[in-house]
Order: sequence, then structure tokens, then C-alpha cells
Amino acid sequence: MKAIATPPNLVEQVRDAVLEEIASGRLAPGARIIQEQIAQALGVSRQPVQQALLLLRNLGVVRDAPGRGLEVAPLDPEVVRHIYELRGAVEALAARRAAQRGADRAAVEGAALIAAGREATAGGSVARMAEADLRFHAFVHELSGNPFVARAMSTHEAQLQRVMVEVLKRSAGTPRDIWDQHEAILEAIAAGDAGRAEALAGAHIQQAADYMVERLRSPSGAC
Repeated sequence: MKAIATPPNLVEQVRDAVLEEIASGRLAPGARIIQEQIAQALGVSRQPVQQALLLLRNLGVVRDAPGRGLEVAPLDPEVVRHIYELRGAVEALAARRAAQRGADRAAVEGAALIAAGREATAGGSVARMAEADLRFHAFVHELSGNPFVARAMSTHEAQLQRVMVEVLKRSAGTPRDIWDQHEAILEAIAAGDAGRAEALAGAHIQQAADYMVERLRSPSGAC
């Protein structure tokens, strides 16, 4: 085996820093990725930057730009639809298992997540709204007791965050009754109603997919 030249956690930190710039919109779709600038801004060598960008390219967040190195990839509505189809199946499973295994904890801890989500929505901060949404679903994943649920979605988390931020920035208001839907899912989990939790979670993701794709396809939501 070869010695590891760059600590993995450093590469992950660089990846997360670049992803934050992309998800926030500070690096817009089509923006050129300049490794030297990133390395200088983060105070690291080019090697961890190169490795981090390779990870992001594999995730579809950046892409090769002929003659220009790398650039931020646009959000393709069809790709988003495919990701949400997968997410719908995973979230439905997670909600069912959460109701079977984590009802008591959902009843105790869930209300605070719902309150935080409503507060973020009222405050109008796009970053906080996206963060609250991801935190809610991560809680359901944890309650499911299945570690592969979170792993299955972690591969697509970068794209999901990008989609939410882009759509929220370009839309008036938030996706309909998102936190009412979250609350209903949580109530079903807390009641131990696995079938209802599964159905509500699946419907929630389907509605979210329709909303996101519609706005990405609209002229005002082009990314």
C-alpha cells in the first residue's frame, strides 16, 4: 500500500467548503472552478483541492469544461427527478421503520424540529430553511435504526441541498405546506402508525419533486 499523502479529513473539509459556496449560490452554475484561488482562500495546498473537486465531480456537482478545467454543473431537472424518485422510496422506508422503532423518541424530540423549521421559514433565510429540512429528514433516518438509509441519501445530499437553495431563492414563498407535511409524518411516527407514516413520507417527497422540477423548468427558475 502507498502512504496517504493528504489526510482524508482535510479533503473532506475542502469539499464541504466548496460545496457550501456552490449550494449558497456564491458559485453559480457555469462558474469556473479555479483551483489556485480555492487553495489560497482556504490556506491549503492544491493537492487536497484537486482531490475534493474529484469527489464533487463524481457527485455531479461540478463537471469538466473543455479548455477550462472544471465548472459548476447546472441543475438538470431530469436528474433532479431521478434523485427524488430514489429519495421517495428511501424516505418512505425510513418513516415506516421509524414508526416501528422510534415512536417514543419522535414524540419527545420531534416538536422542537417542527418549531425550528417553522421559525426558519418565517425568518425567510434560504440557508436556514434548507438546513431545517435536511435536519428533519436526518432525524427520521436516525429513528429508523437502519444505518444504510442515511448512507443511501448521503451520496445525493449535495445535489438535494443545491436544489432546495436554488428553488427557494427563485420562488415566492416556500413549497406549499412543507412543515404541515413534516408534522403529519412525525405524528404518524410518534403514534407508531407505520403504514400512515410510510404513505405520508412517500407523498411528501413526490409533491416536493413535482414542485422542484416545475420551478427548475420554468423560465424564471432556470439554473
